Amino acid sequence: MRSSQDYVRKAGAAARVMLVNAAAARWKVPASECTVERGVITHGPSRRTLRYGEVAAEAARLQPPQDVALRDPKDWKIAGKPVHRFDIPDKVMGKPVFGVDVVLPGMLHASIAQCPVFGGTLKSLDAGAAEKMRGVKKVVRETDFVAVVADSWWRADQALQKLKIEWDAGANGNVSSESITAMLREGLAAPNLPQARKVGAEYSSPYLNHATMEPQTCTAWLKPEGFLEVWTSTQNGEASMATAAETAGLPLEKVEVHKMMLGGGFGRRGGPQDFVRQGVRIAMAMPGKPVKMMWSREEDMQHGFYRPASIVQLKAGLDARGNLIAMHTRIACPSILKVLMPQALGNGGIDFTAVRTLSDMPYAIPNQQVDYAMRNGHVPVGFWRAPGQQNAFYRECFIDELAVAAGRDPLEYRLAMLKPSDKNRLVLEAAAKAASWGGSLAPGVHRGLAVVDGFGSFAAMVAEVSVSAKGEVKVQRIVVAIDSGHVVNPDTCRAQAEGNVIYGLGSILYQENNVKNGRIVESNFHDFRLPQMAEMPKVETVLVPTGGFWGGHGEPAILPLTPAVCNAIFAATGKRIRSLPLRHHDLRGA
Repeated sequence: MRSSQDYVRKAGAAARVMLVNAAAARWKVPASECTVERGVITHGPSRRTLRYGEVAAEAARLQPPQDVALRDPKDWKIAGKPVHRFDIPDKVMGKPVFGVDVVLPGMLHASIAQCPVFGGTLKSLDAGAAEKMRGVKKVVRETDFVAVVADSWWRADQALQKLKIEWDAGANGNVSSESITAMLREGLAAPNLPQARKVGAEYSSPYLNHATMEPQTCTAWLKPEGFLEVWTSTQNGEASMATAAETAGLPLEKVEVHKMMLGGGFGRRGGPQDFVRQGVRIAMAMPGKPVKMMWSREEDMQHGFYRPASIVQLKAGLDARGNLIAMHTRIACPSILKVLMPQALGNGGIDFTAVRTLSDMPYAIPNQQVDYAMRNGHVPVGFWRAPGQQNAFYRECFIDELAVAAGRDPLEYRLAMLKPSDKNRLVLEAAAKAASWGGSLAPGVHRGLAVVDGFGSFAAMVAEVSVSAKGEVKVQRIVVAIDSGHVVNPDTCRAQAEGNVIYGLGSILYQENNVKNGRIVESNFHDFRLPQMAEMPKVETVLVPTGGFWGGHGEPAILPLTPAVCNAIFAATGKRIRSLPLRHHDLRGA
């Protein structure tokens, strides 16, 4: 909506003009005498009517208008009102076809194994036992992966386990989480780091897989006439098509990509198209046959493009009244843009996703400095829902630390640094009011808050959290206020906020990806836990659209989640959370 509303609205307005003109031409009357209501064109003086469909063919032959007036938001009839999504009944009944559901005549299946160490290559392969197994059609050998093609995915995967593979791990075979941490700390140890500060803290967060419910999958069919068809779950159909064409060595006009429903993307299926490249390469080894390549859960968990691990040092100076007068932030983390979009790196090689929320703070702080130490290891990084969202955790928890040091209420402390016209202030006040900040709470329940802008919108959140005597954290309630400028479908916006909360909750409570011997340790949901239904808090979404701009809703609500929850944990326990996930912290005795 945020990126396409302008040209889509203009296209709709232009089509409306063409339809009215076509009806007026048929009636031989001025178009100014015609009105439209619910897809029906009415000629005022004669009361004659025509439906859009009745003049669509004639309208299509007309020249589109160069300039069209868009309807003023105050005159919108549908946008801004809750509308049920047409796809929900089919989803409930399991009707949509996802990438893993694709079935084609004579289709074969492929299971894939990639070098467990990123950047490694195939050294040797003994496929003798696998090739003799029932249903196996071929073993495909590539530089960076091996695949078995069979008449079912189960048989392909079983045969894959029988392959005797020797990988060349290269120089990254000894990399570990500890060595990666040392690399990041080296980035923080550059000279001239300011020494004198009243308040300082170090925060960190781990690598994170997207953990989509549907593993990466691609069905490809290289037809005898030299035409390539691809069926895949993708967030970027254009990139999938370009990757397929480049891999097959075909012009774009000889490639067709079918975008299937996807079982989760969160950025994983938007940038890197490795799964499309692999699917096409396997299909090229089986010309004339459609082949569905699907990763196992283990491949998916251990061959992602992960949310970057990072370490951040924050130091601040307060005046005698506790006001924040100086802040110095030093960030060490990999660069997503360096890996996926090097042309987008800013001046001096700054990756804006690595410094956002810290380099563009809304707070009025007289003296600020942000340093970025780019440290890219061999673990591939990518866009994880709301890229750079860890920085919101660091900033908003540190602001709470400063409020405590100043002896001030966290809400009042933030408001004092925000201009009256700042939309961050608007959503912060809206969330605080809806959550009754400062009011009474049930015994054992405590509040924390945060405010963060990003992805075109402004979001503030209040979290209500309890911590048991055993140190078990329960997020009871979330109140989130969002200003996205305009709201098209309030129901969908609230659903997005709820989805952000449950997706982000896993990264707070349990999730992390560690590295040992150059490879990702976690392999499935037994050691990369997802939140359960019983852990879902009550989510109340307050929409406060101020108009005048178009923000997003798919990502903003996740930004204040981690700091709001961690600030509430501090209120409950007096223990400050500066690293994730929470399962590593002893919160007993709260």
